[in-house]
Amino acid sequence: MGQLNISKKIQVMGVVNVTPDSFSDGGQFDTIEKAFQHAQQMIADGVDILDIGGESTRPGSQAASEDEEISRTIPLIRAIREVSDISISIDTNKLAVMQQAVDAGASIINSIDALRQENALTVAAELDVPVCMMHMQGSPGTMQKEPYYNDVVFEVKAFLQERIDAALAAGIARHNIIVDPGFGFGKNLQHNLQLLSSLAELKSLGVPILVGLSRKRMIGTILDKPVDQRLYGSIATAVIAAMQGADIVRVHDVAETVDAIAMVRALKQEQI
Repeated sequence: MGQLNISKKIQVMGVVNVTPDSFSDGGQFDTIEKAFQHAQQMIADGVDILDIGGESTRPGSQAASEDEEISRTIPLIRAIREVSDISISIDTNKLAVMQQAVDAGASIINSIDALRQENALTVAAELDVPVCMMHMQGSPGTMQKEPYYNDVVFEVKAFLQERIDAALAAGIARHNIIVDPGFGFGKNLQHNLQLLSSLAELKSLGVPILVGLSRKRMIGTILDKPVDQRLYGSIATAVIAAMQGADIVRVHDVAETVDAIAMVRALKQEQI
């Protein structure tokens, strides 16, 4: 089983959406065969982690059933694990999906709900794999309806600290905890920019930080570009996040981002 090691270098996480309706690539990889080929290309391009999701979390999206998620993700995880020991993350909030994914070979749980469902922390502790807990204001169906904060950086950091404390209390080891400030999840453009410029403040939480900005609306708003023309903006935000202290960058365009992050790694090594 692929293991997560964030101590040596910034990690590039590649997005593999086995969904018909994800905001960026919904429908492109909606069969196991297409998604498997896509994952293999990402591995060839130098990805560190594959993040497999069977439910769209774009603004206004509808939830998938447990059976739908399982049928979309578990066969893919098994197929990848047969040919590679790459780290695999399961992007889900459903406990049965988490359990079956880890049994099939997934080595990370990525929860946009920060493991707030009933018994989620207990299940994650029992599975004993790294977990990523993300901040989101509202739900995917409502999160972009006038999000509001008095101080977005303070409030996101306080939420993530509370989830870290809850995870530790549930028996999840500190070295298995990752946090994600949740860019675009219940945040407007100014909230996202404030978080990105203040990302280093989250380092005091003492756990790795995952950042997902690839192709998101904030890039489209700034550049006035549709989702399929946001490559350069996505690379720029990945580099900014890495320079600000992100340990993992979650992206769609792996080959280009791997090259960009290699330059950040080289610079950071020179500064040590």
